[in-house]
Amino acid sequence: MCSKAMCSRHGRTVRAHVFPGLVLFCATLVASVSALAQAPNFIAFESGHVRPMAISADRTRLFVTNTPDNTLEVFDITLTGLALSARVPVGLEPVAVAVRSDSEVWVVNHLSDSISVVTLSGTPRVTRTLLVGDEPRDIVFAGSPVRAFITTAHRGQQRTDASISAVSGAGDPQLITPSIGRSDVWVFDPTTLGTTVGGTPLKIMNFYSDTPRALAVSPDRSTVYVAAFKSGNQTTTILEPMICDGFQPSTPCLVDNLSIMPGGNPGPGTNFEGKRAPETGLIVKFNNTTSRWEDELARNWNNAVRFRLPDLDVFAVSASTLTQTASYAHVGTTLFNMVTNPVSGKLYVSNTEAFNQQRFEGPGLFGGQTVQGHLAETRITVISGSTVTPRHLNKHLDYTKLVGESGFDATARNHSLSTPLDMAVTANGQTLYVAAFGSSRIGVFSTAALEANTFNPVTASANYIPVSGGGPSGLILDEPRGRLYVTTRFDNSVKVIDVATKAQLAAVTLPNPEPAVIVQGRPMLYDATVLSANGEASCASCHIFGDMDDLAWDLGNPDDPVTNNPLPKNLTSDLEIAIGKTLFGVRTPINGSDNVNEFHPMKGPMTTQTLRGLRNAGAMHWRGDRATGHFGSDPLNTTLSFNNFIVAFEGLMGRDGIPSAADMQRFTDFQLKVQLPPNPVRALDNSLNATQLRGRNFYVGTRPSDGIDIPILGGLIPGDTAFNCEGCHRLDPAQGYFGTGGSASFEGITQIVKIPHLRNLYQKVGMFGAPKVNFFGAADTGSTGDQIRGFGFVNDGSVDTLFRFFTAVVFNPQLTAGFPILNPDATRRDVVQFMLAFDSDLAPVVGQQVTLTNSNATAVNPRINLLIARAKASFVSKELGGATKECDLVAKVALAAGMTGYLLDATAGDFVAADGTRRTDAALRALAATTGQEVTYTCVPPGSGRRIGLGL
Repeated sequence: MCSKAMCSRHGRTVRAHVFPGLVLFCATLVASVSALAQAPNFIAFESGHVRPMAISADRTRLFVTNTPDNTLEVFDITLTGLALSARVPVGLEPVAVAVRSDSEVWVVNHLSDSISVVTLSGTPRVTRTLLVGDEPRDIVFAGSPVRAFITTAHRGQQRTDASISAVSGAGDPQLITPSIGRSDVWVFDPTTLGTTVGGTPLKIMNFYSDTPRALAVSPDRSTVYVAAFKSGNQTTTILEPMICDGFQPSTPCLVDNLSIMPGGNPGPGTNFEGKRAPETGLIVKFNNTTSRWEDELARNWNNAVRFRLPDLDVFAVSASTLTQTASYAHVGTTLFNMVTNPVSGKLYVSNTEAFNQQRFEGPGLFGGQTVQGHLAETRITVISGSTVTPRHLNKHLDYTKLVGESGFDATARNHSLSTPLDMAVTANGQTLYVAAFGSSRIGVFSTAALEANTFNPVTASANYIPVSGGGPSGLILDEPRGRLYVTTRFDNSVKVIDVATKAQLAAVTLPNPEPAVIVQGRPMLYDATVLSANGEASCASCHIFGDMDDLAWDLGNPDDPVTNNPLPKNLTSDLEIAIGKTLFGVRTPINGSDNVNEFHPMKGPMTTQTLRGLRNAGAMHWRGDRATGHFGSDPLNTTLSFNNFIVAFEGLMGRDGIPSAADMQRFTDFQLKVQLPPNPVRALDNSLNATQLRGRNFYVGTRPSDGIDIPILGGLIPGDTAFNCEGCHRLDPAQGYFGTGGSASFEGITQIVKIPHLRNLYQKVGMFGAPKVNFFGAADTGSTGDQIRGFGFVNDGSVDTLFRFFTAVVFNPQLTAGFPILNPDATRRDVVQFMLAFDSDLAPVVGQQVTLTNSNATAVNPRINLLIARAKASFVSKELGGATKECDLVAKVALAAGMTGYLLDATAGDFVAADGTRRTDAALRALAATTGQEVTYTCVPPGSGRRIGLGL
C-alpha cells in the first residue's frame, strides 16, 4: 500500500521517613515492573486552552484549569491577589471550566473525553464524571431550566455506548457517509445526570461543520452560540489529472472524464535554474459572487469539483427547545473563541483567516508572488443580527513589503496581535479585551470602534496590556476590583493585572510537571513577536496548537534550487519507473526531470501535517524533503530533519534572519515530545471489530497490494517489486512505526512521495465528491451537494475518501497482486475501517475515567473492571519505552485526611497509596458507598501513574 501519501495520526520530593512504608512500596513497585521498560512520567499533548478560568458569582473565588497537571486550582481572591484554597484532581488535559452554582463547577477534560463535576462543599472533589464525545473543548450553562452545553467532535467511543442508545443524536458517527455534520454539542440536565456509566445527556445536537470548539451565551441566557474550530475557507485542491499538462494556463484541454478544463498550472513551469517543475494539483477557492471555483487567474474550475462548501462557522441554538435557530457563514478559517456584548448582544468571534490560495514561500522573485508573512490574518468577527463583519486587528500591516525591502516598516510588529484566544467585555459593553496568545499582550479595543472599523492599530496598541510569562490564553475581568486575571500558558501561571495602570499586581505559578525542554521550547511554536518580522505570523498560524489547520498550501519556492533526495525508495529502479509509468498512465516526467533522487522546490499543494507524534517518523514533509537542508542531509534522522525547518522562519514567516541553532534545537526538543492522542474510533479494550479485523488481516497478509508483480518477467526486476500494505506502511510499534518506516516510493504519480504515517486519518473525514480520473477506478460521484471539508486524503488533500484511494490503479486486482479479484470492493471497505481505527502510540483506554458513587455501582463497576483489565494488558510502544501496559490506573478519593490517591499494582492486583498502604479492589470500591467518598478512576499514560496518582 505504498501510496501518494494517504494522510499525512510538579513533582515534589518526598522523604522516606515521612511515609514509613514508602521504601517498601517503591521496592515492590519496581520489582513488579522490572520486566517492563521505564516509560516517561510525562506525555505532552499540547491541548489548546479554550475557557481555562471562571469566577464565582460573588467574585470571591477564581477557578483555573491546570492543563499539564490535570487539576482544577481553586483560589480565594484577596486584597493583594490570589490565595490557593484547593487543588482538585480532574481528568487529563483540562482546557475549560464553568461555574454552575456557588457549590459546583464543571471541568472539560480534553484528552479524557470527560466532564468532571466538582463540588466545593466539604473537601472539594469530583462527585461525578460525565463521558462525552471525542476531544471536548468548551462548556457553558444556559436556559431556563439551566442546561449544560459541551462541544465535542462527532466521534468517540461514548457515542455508541449502549447506555445512551436511546438519546437523540447518539450512535454511529457515520464516518464514511457524505453530508454529515462533524460538530456535536452534548446537552445535560445538571439536576438529573442519570445513573448510567457516563451520565445520560438530554440530547446530542449536531451541526453542519467540522469539529467545534467555542461556545457563548446571549445576555438573556436564552441562546447558545456554537462555533466550529477549523472550519475552512471554501478552498479545495483540484486533482492533478484534471489539470492540463505543460504549464500553459491559457490552453484548455480534454481530460480523463471527457470534460474541458481551462488550462494548465499557472506556473512558472521551472524554478530559477530553468529546471522543469513536476505537474501538480491546484488550489482553488469558491467565489460566492460568481458561484465558481476559481484559481488566482479567475479561471472557472466548476467541471473539476463535485461538491459545495457552505462554510457554516457559527450556529445559534435555543437553550429551551434545543434546536438550531440560525447559522452564520464566512466568519473565519480558524475560530478560537466567542463572547457576547452584555449590552447589545452582539457576538464577537476571535479567529484567523488563512490565505492558502496564495502560492509560494521565499522572496517571490522568480515566481512573482509569495505568501511570506501573510499566512493568516488576526481578526475579530462581529455578528450582529444576520450580519457577519470581520475586522482585521492588524490592518496596519503592509503585506506587499517583505523584510529587507525598501519601505518595510520594522516597527509594525510593535502594534500587532497574533493568535487571538479568549475575550472579555466590560459590563457597559464599551471595551473588549482579547488575549493574543502569540504576542504576550492583551489587545484592548473600543467595541464601537471595532464594529465600525475605525480603530487604528498603531494608536490603539498604546492601550494594549503587556503580560509576562508568555502565551496569554484565558481572561477574567473583575471590574469591581479593576483587575484582569490572565492565564499564561508558557510559564503555566495566573497573572493579576491592574486594568487602569497595566501593572502586574501578582503572579501565581501553577505546579507544572512538564520537563524543562517542553517549557523552554514551547514559545518557538507560537511567539510571533520574536519569530516573524511583522508580529503576526508563527508556526502555529498553520500548525494550530502543534497540529493541523485542515488546509492545503502550495509552499514551493521557485527561487530555491533542486536538491538531493537521500531517502530509501521503493519501486524506483529505471526499469520499475519505466514499467510503472506505462502501466499507470503517467504522462509527464517524475519530479519534473525523471530523476527519482531529486527534490524540486516547486512541489505543488500539500496539506498541513500534524507536528505531533513525529519522533520516530524520519524525514519531514510529505516528500521527506526536510531530510536535506540547512543542517545537512540524512534520510532517517528525525532531529536533523526538524531542525532543517529553520529556513521557514525567514522564507515563510518573514523573520529577519533565521533563529540561532540553539533556539531551533529548543524547538526540536519540544516538538518531538508532543504526541498524538489515542485513536477515538478503536474500541476501549483495544480490540478490532470483525470488519476492522478483516481489514487488518489483508493489511498484514501475504498478498501484495501494490507494486509490479508480473510473473513473465521472472527475475528481470531486482529486489522486492510488490508489497503487502504493511510492507510499505510499516506497522511496528516497537520501532515507533505507525504507517511509515521512513522510505519513499514511486506510486504512479508525478512526484516521489514519502510513505506517511496513518494514525490520524479519522480527522480527515468530511470531503465527499470527486470527478472520474483514470488513476482511480471509482466512479464519478456527480454533484454530492454540501460538504464540510474542502480537503481529504493524500498529500494534497484532493482525494475525497479512503475508498476512492484504494481504487487507485496501483492497487488494481491482478492474479498475484492488488486487492482480491473477487469482490475487491468488500476488502477495500474493510481496509478503510481498519485505517480509521489504526494503531497508535497510546492505547485507546488512555485518558478514560469514571467516578463510582453510592448510586451508580451497577452501571460503573463493569467500566472499572475494563480499566483494571487494560491496566494489566501488555502494550508495546517505543515512545513508552518498549514493552509496557496499556495504562497506569489511578484512583482518587476524599477521605478524612483529605484527597488520597491510589495506583493499581498490576501484578498484585491491589491499589497502593503514597505511604505504601494497600487496599484491595473491593475495599477501594466499598469506599464509594459512603456519601462524600466518590472514587474516580483514570487510566493515565504508562509511566505517569506514580506522578498523577501518588504525587511521587
